[in-house]
Parts: sequence; C-alpha cells; structure tokens
Amino acid sequence: MEWHITDAQSLRVIDREMGENSFSPSEYEIVRRVIYATADFEYKHLIQFSDQALQGGAAALAARSTLIVDVPMVQVGIAGNIQNTFANPVYCSMETLTRPQKDRTIAAWGIETLAKRYPEGIFIVGESQTALATLVDLIVAEEIKPALVIGTPAQFISQDEMTQRLQDSLVPHIRIEGRKGSAVVAAAIANGLIELAWQAYGKETRA
Repeated sequence: MEWHITDAQSLRVIDREMGENSFSPSEYEIVRRVIYATADFEYKHLIQFSDQALQGGAAALAARSTLIVDVPMVQVGIAGNIQNTFANPVYCSMETLTRPQKDRTIAAWGIETLAKRYPEGIFIVGESQTALATLVDLIVAEEIKPALVIGTPAQFISQDEMTQRLQDSLVPHIRIEGRKGSAVVAAAIANGLIELAWQAYGKETRA
C-alpha cells in the first residue's frame, strides 16, 4: 500500500486509542490494518490468530503458493499488493468453471474445485459461509492441507461449530469471531500479511 501523510496520522490515532494489548508486533500490524479499513475498534477483540498463522502464511507467500479467494471483491482488494510483491497466482471460486450441482452455491463448488487443485494453497474466504464450510469439511476429511486459511464471513448460522472445527483441525488460520466479518476485512488481513511477508522475505525473493 502506498502510504500518505494522512494515513500515518490515522494510524497514530489508532495506536493511541488501541492502548495496551496482548498482540505480538506482527499480529498488531494486522489488527491495526483491519481497524484502519473499517474504523471499527471492536476488531481488537474479534480477530483470532492460531499458532504459527503469520509465520506459515508469510513463508507460503514467499514460496509463491497459490491464493484462492471466494469472491471477486477480495481478489480485487489484494491484486495490486500481491502483483507488486511476490506475484503469486490468485484464483477466485466465484469465477471458476465448474459443472452445476444442486443445493451447492457457486462459491462453495468453486472453492472445492480449486482446493483439490491446490490443496496446500492459501485460502481467503471473506464473504461466503458455504465456501468456508466446504473448506473446513475438506480439511477435516484430510483431503487438503492449506498453508493458511483466512476466514472472515459474517456468520449467522452454526458459528460456534464452524469455529471449533477450524480450531480442531490445527490448520494455521486467522478468523473473525462473531458477525462482523466481511470481504473488506479479509482483504485487509491479507494485505497486512503480504506486506509483513515482503519485509521478511523480499530481499531473498529479489536475489
């Protein structure tokens, strides 16, 4: 992201209002990025990181792992950042050619198709509950083993069950607790991670 002086001023306001917290420096950068994108300080309490989520995600980005997203809004939101850094391929489940299937959403069927093609990819599900449910089913069945899952749909149904299954899977992940998730939040998390990874691996990647 290209920062302007007004961005820096806004970030200082966020730092001041955030106050004390228990995030690691890298986690804090992600949370701050989400708050900047949403102007909502409640995300300080809603964003959850699994063990090794940021480390594993950064390493996968540097290794040029494929990124799979659920909706075009997430794809557009991260496209510039990823193209200017690691240039990983990015595929969107909503735009994946699949055969129609009754009682399945386009996003869910697309995410399954892409997951089977790229079982160790980075999955960013910002909006579709059905896509996240499908992804978790594949993980639990040990059909795929993602490098990282970013899951931020606004969950109104079976939220606790979905969260518990994702936690139990031991797959590195970043998720939102509650109903305030969105594609904007997913893109903000992903962009923050991309920039952290570029700081850590960019020189090696250029070499």
